[in-house]
Amino acid sequence: MSDVPIALRFSHVAFSYEALSVLEDVNFHIHAGEFSALVGPNGSGKTTILKLILGLEQSQKGEVLLFGDAPRKNRSMIGYVPQHITYDPTFPISVLEVVRMGGLLSISRKGRLERDTAAYAALEQVELRDLAQRPYSELSGGQRRRVLVARALVAGPKMLILDEPTANMDAESEKRLFDTLRFFKGKTTILIVTHDMSTVSSLTDRVFCIGAQKPGQKGRTVVQHSLEPLLNSPTELYGGSALRVLHDVELPADYCTFDGGPNNG
Repeated sequence: MSDVPIALRFSHVAFSYEALSVLEDVNFHIHAGEFSALVGPNGSGKTTILKLILGLEQSQKGEVLLFGDAPRKNRSMIGYVPQHITYDPTFPISVLEVVRMGGLLSISRKGRLERDTAAYAALEQVELRDLAQRPYSELSGGQRRRVLVARALVAGPKMLILDEPTANMDAESEKRLFDTLRFFKGKTTILIVTHDMSTVSSLTDRVFCIGAQKPGQKGRTVVQHSLEPLLNSPTELYGGSALRVLHDVELPADYCTFDGGPNNG
């Protein structure tokens, strides 16, 4: 049994939207400091799982624990990077001001100078400090995504969740993003959510796939698969080497990479 604490656990979770069953008997866990990927096609239930982790929805059956408690109690420990952000391009907001938003929960406990210091430090981590005063609307798509990562980092989250982080991102921005994530690997629990089911970044410790609906089941479950190095992978992919997801190799739900085998947590 691993001594590394569990950051996130789904135990026999089922969820439905009225008459539509989405998830059934979902079981998986992620340890603190792990870099994991949740993969599945569009419409498979990835967004539902995100909502359960963020405490925006509650399962009808089973239990979701985030750092040992209900997600609604601990969601301030999560830094969330959405796939899209809706904003008015004519609104005069700077990069620094966007990043400051990530620390709003602690705004009453910090002075302006301390908040700015934290925001600049987060921008430094994503290599965008020199653009702090630039209007957010003037940035490229890849730069905006990295600003959102900085916004998620500014409060010092214990877990970082990125939804489709490389969507519409150029190769250079993708490399810079994964260089940033490489720095946080092992220090922060990281979960990448993506519809790319064939390959994941070589930073990935474990991959969880929202599988097809099985006979006799109303909703989908989550399956853990093995990974192997992708030989001759394009250098621009994920900022370096990649791993292939072996969908024909299903691992036990309690499999844990920390001791190389099953771990009942």
